Amino acid sequence: MALLLGLTLGLGLFLAWTSCWEATGTPPARADGWAARTQDRLTRAGAPGVTPAALVTVAAVGAVVVFLVVAGLSRSPVVAACFAVMTARAPFAMVTARSRTRIRSTRAAWPDAVDHLAGGIRAGLSLPQAVAQLGTRGPEELRPAFQSFSEDFRATGRFGDCLDALKDRLADPIADRIVEALRVTREVGGTDVGTMLRTLSEFLRDDARTRGEIEARQSWTVNAARLAAAAPWVVLALLATRPGGVEAYNSATGATVLACGAIASVIAYRLMVSIGRLPEETRVLR
Repeated sequence: MALLLGLTLGLGLFLAWTSCWEATGTPPARADGWAARTQDRLTRAGAPGVTPAALVTVAAVGAVVVFLVVAGLSRSPVVAACFAVMTARAPFAMVTARSRTRIRSTRAAWPDAVDHLAGGIRAGLSLPQAVAQLGTRGPEELRPAFQSFSEDFRATGRFGDCLDALKDRLADPIADRIVEALRVTREVGGTDVGTMLRTLSEFLRDDARTRGEIEARQSWTVNAARLAAAAPWVVLALLATRPGGVEAYNSATGATVLACGAIASVIAYRLMVSIGRLPEETRVLR
């Protein structure tokens, strides 16, 4: 009897454990995990074909190359390790910067795109036709994604699936809201879609104008943070070009000084950036 109860308990625990996993035996991927966020940044940066794993590989290879070059020139593995870490971070920083630049440019283009949608619907176009015509008449920054939507819809005729693909191509929180509004309009129907789009256009214009003013006023804080964080390492790079200029850093004390300086630079930079930059919108409607 005890054996039967033990087997029953074990089977129950096993079934409870397996219910937390997908049928493939792997844990369900988080939609807001690091890989998903990095893929969104790559897509917004104009490199949708690059995967997060490829970005990590490029960063690792670049770090190894820089470490070998700097170590050979300066004869200081500690200094070389510092610049290798910076090199490993550089690809992610470039992708993030380009992603933010494209977000700012598309944020200004979305109100015009919504106006085109409202105008097309008011002119008697169906909802898929109004979305597809943005590929030829919409803002330049958004045309490629909507051209792909038009091609997908002509090939499949499935409006919902084409909207999902459009969201993946744009990887933009604003696009997610607009796409979901169009999906609800398509499924539920209604005659107030034009009013909804005009209200959304006004909201997006106000948001873009407010963000632009705040970012213009706080840009000096971000630039000052970058300059303050980069200045000590520029000096270290100049010292590394002189024979014997970095010998002191090969000792344990020198390595500790560099480690403390790196930690202080990172903490100070992150604090100034967090204070001087507006938070990014997250994709809650993936």
